[in-house]
Amino acid sequence: MANCENNSIKKDCFAKLEKHIEGISEKKGALISVLHKAQEIFGYLPKEVQEFVAEKLDVSLAQVYGVVSFYSFFTMTPKGEHPIAVCMGTACYVRGAEKVLKEFERQLNIKTGETTADGKFSIDSLRCVGACGLAPVVLVGEKVYGRVSTTDVTKILKEFQ
Repeated sequence: MANCENNSIKKDCFAKLEKHIEGISEKKGALISVLHKAQEIFGYLPKEVQEFVAEKLDVSLAQVYGVVSFYSFFTMTPKGEHPIAVCMGTACYVRGAEKVLKEFERQLNIKTGETTADGKFSIDSLRCVGACGLAPVVLVGEKVYGRVSTTDVTKILKEFQ
């Protein structure tokens, strides 16, 4: 994921996305895969990226927004350098995931769906990650932590500071 904040880098990000779209032979039905690529490039899907995708795929902005807002994987707000996701599926929930989530919020002083002021961490919850035997499960980026308790939160955060 590139930092697409300054204008010259942002142009490079849009160029990369355009090249990806141009490489798709059948654009009809490619919206979700293009949005995945756009989020990989930009880190999130702000309005200007949604408008770009709509124009390049010749679909309405409403259709793009509908997909982005329907699927929980897509986000319209920037994520932290280290996105934290706490599984709230049934197995994780009954084994204390809500307390783990609250402890991350307390230690980072942000709420679920927010990003720390320094841009280092963001917190989200997920429905199920499919690792019920490891419940409760926490993801930090691609790294999976199983059987997490509130006392593990400090140690997990220290790994990324």
